[in-house]
Amino acid sequence: MNFIEELTWRDMVHDMTPGVDEQLKKETTTAYVGIDPTADSLHIGHLVGIMMLKHFQRCGHKPLALLGGATGMIGDPSGKSQERNLLDEATLRHNQECIKKQLSKFLDFESNLPSAAEMVNNYDWMKPVSFLEFIRDVGKHITVNYMMSKDSVKKRLNGEAADGMSFTEFTYQLVQGYDFLHLYQTKNCKLQMGGSDQWGNITTGTELIRRKAGGEAFALTCPLITKADGSKFGKTEDGNVWLDARYTSPYKFYQFWLNVSDADAEKYIKIFTTLDKSAVEKLVAEQAGAPHLRPLQKALAREVTCMVHSEEEYAKAVEASEVLFGNATSDVLKRIDEATFLSVFEGVPTFTVGKEKLPIKAGELLAVEAQIFPSKGEFRKMVQGGGLSVNKEKITDTEALVSPDMLLNGKYLLVQKGKKNYFIVKVQ
Repeated sequence: MNFIEELTWRDMVHDMTPGVDEQLKKETTTAYVGIDPTADSLHIGHLVGIMMLKHFQRCGHKPLALLGGATGMIGDPSGKSQERNLLDEATLRHNQECIKKQLSKFLDFESNLPSAAEMVNNYDWMKPVSFLEFIRDVGKHITVNYMMSKDSVKKRLNGEAADGMSFTEFTYQLVQGYDFLHLYQTKNCKLQMGGSDQWGNITTGTELIRRKAGGEAFALTCPLITKADGSKFGKTEDGNVWLDARYTSPYKFYQFWLNVSDADAEKYIKIFTTLDKSAVEKLVAEQAGAPHLRPLQKALAREVTCMVHSEEEYAKAVEASEVLFGNATSDVLKRIDEATFLSVFEGVPTFTVGKEKLPIKAGELLAVEAQIFPSKGEFRKMVQGGGLSVNKEKITDTEALVSPDMLLNGKYLLVQKGKKNYFIVKVQ
């Protein structure tokens, strides 16, 4: 596989310095992408850079994932209007371990091949460097004029931020440039990749390598991913879509990809999966022929959920979706774990009842204890009309009993009035 050709058909190349393709054809090359370690989980905004590294490794080259432990203590001004919070070392180390675990699902860190991935943390080589050493050995090679010409600096200085720009942030591109120089000298790393907003920082690194080491290094950026409506990719009303199931359940993660627009699905399936060109073209043709079946969204949701979580979690998410949107049986409902159940029915009206009340007549439970019905008469009418289900099983007897062995995960009942009105009774 040719890396540049692979990224090009996937629409993942925004800009690159001359000679990248020649370098990659010449030898197995090492490249890195910087990752912000300010949380103990990555979110889907990180996936573009991770997929670049994944494709890089698939093409036989060596990927480095650089955690910005030192730069995370400063804050990158690119695309930001405010400085970010700074982290202490213990938090950084914790975040590093969690992130490596997530990256292992995308990159092979274990093989003995020259293309085995590595994770590095710039805090490890920045920590011992004194301020005086840094300005003597690095600062003198890059002029202030050069630094001021970068878009990320210009935007901040031209009034886009109320407080201007601190010296700390101004030096960010030097620190990132030093990372590239360090990796060039210690790991023979000749390529840095990132989002298009990183172009200025990355090319400062190539310039530093040229001036200080007399070497040649390269830059490649991908477009910043947006949604078809122009809004920011990866943000929902709840905030970031995280890769860690503690913060975004696999069900919600799956639903995010399943619900993207047709235009976005066609773009995202190229960027966020390893499906080859012919498979993608086939899906695009299927979508054009039967958009209501949403083959692109289904394939996208399957591929990304399996890659980030597992096939098992993907299967659970599909089953859970059937509970809400399909004709799932009570058996399916009983198999769903508590976290997924709560994810699926988030926001559904919930009533709490004491465990000592069970067993209890359904009418008493739903019209008196939980007040899902305004009266027992309304409850009886709904049962007689065939419109009431508990745990996806139709209630046909107005005198039916609800017993403890009916509880889902030992504590929940799912009540359905008609087709679309759901309620949860929590028994504790």
